[in-house]
Amino acid sequence: MTSPTSSLPPAQVGIIGFGAFGRLMARHLSPHVALLAHDPRLPPGDAQEDGARPVTLAEAAACPVVVLAVPVRALAATVEAIRPHLRPGALVADVGSVKCIPAAILRDGLPDHVEILGTHPLFGPQSARNGIAGLRIALCPIRGRQWLRHAAFLRRGLGLRVMVATPEEHDREAALAQGLTHLIAKVLVRMEPMPGRMTTRSFELIQEAVGMVRDDAPEVFQAIEHSNPFAALVRRRFFGLAAELDQELEAGHPGPAPLALASG
Repeated sequence: MTSPTSSLPPAQVGIIGFGAFGRLMARHLSPHVALLAHDPRLPPGDAQEDGARPVTLAEAAACPVVVLAVPVRALAATVEAIRPHLRPGALVADVGSVKCIPAAILRDGLPDHVEILGTHPLFGPQSARNGIAGLRIALCPIRGRQWLRHAAFLRRGLGLRVMVATPEEHDREAALAQGLTHLIAKVLVRMEPMPGRMTTRSFELIQEAVGMVRDDAPEVFQAIEHSNPFAALVRRRFFGLAAELDQELEAGHPGPAPLALASG
């Protein structure tokens, strides 16, 4: 992730946290750069299947580029753990679904001699199952200018659509775009089973959207709904408007209309 061309120099990227998204990231980066992965839950040799070499925390944190693919609730402890091992001039990036809280954690916890970039790939294992070309990624520069080279590689090397925003701009928009999607999906999953025969195309698209997020780790939903400072306001507005609509329907339809009998 360090060249404006479609290939990367022979540098190393350290990935800390090797869950579903860490593995997805490794599969797409491994053709371009050497990857070192650390996760305390990682069985020996397991990461190699996805193109990364399992290493210690210190080894992964000593890479020129360090990507933190851990839940928001684990970010502060991870920053504290990697701090002694970071090399001057390194770039540290996170891949969380929210950006304001992680940006503050990274800015306050990382030494001044490293650069910081907040990122949010706006896709996951389900939406990227047919490839990542054309999918979106948000970049939130926090410290330094290396991110410009990384943005060029993401565009040209991986074919991603790069959007640049401040952490606040990101979270304001994500509270609607992502917060509502996951919220509605949670409700619809609890309403299952859903019809399988009498469906419309619009309903099938809703089911498809639910399918893209239903298997996300619980911490993803928690981060989206609890760690985004704008999510609660969106949630209250959504449920408030839904309640208003329910009242309007109740007022307009006090009871079932009688069936009309055909004449003749």
